[in-house]
Amino acid sequence: MAENITSVEIDQIRIRYGIWVVISGLAVILVIFVMSILKWNTASDVTAVVGTVTGVIGTIVGAFFGVQMGSAGKEKAENARKDAEDKAFRMAAAMPPEMASKFIRGE
Repeated sequence: MAENITSVEIDQIRIRYGIWVVISGLAVILVIFVMSILKWNTASDVTAVVGTVTGVIGTIVGAFFGVQMGSAGKEKAENARKDAEDKAFRMAAAMPPEMASKFIRGE
């Protein structure tokens, strides 16, 4: 039960940081957009600056979420592996010693 609580807490922390990453990225893009509109009069200059910044921030935000999803997947896989290992140990502990020695020798 404690593992579920920590898993839920970890997911909430990931969501909280994810929201801040998205908000920060949008704020930076908005500031760059407004500054570029005030500085340049042609649309091509504004598009070049905003496009470059958007590409970089989009990459950073995408990488953040990719790492978070990978971490969540790894955590689930580790929990599944641990459960399977625990079941195998319980099964081996319940096995008669004669049978266990056959499995150890590979017969």
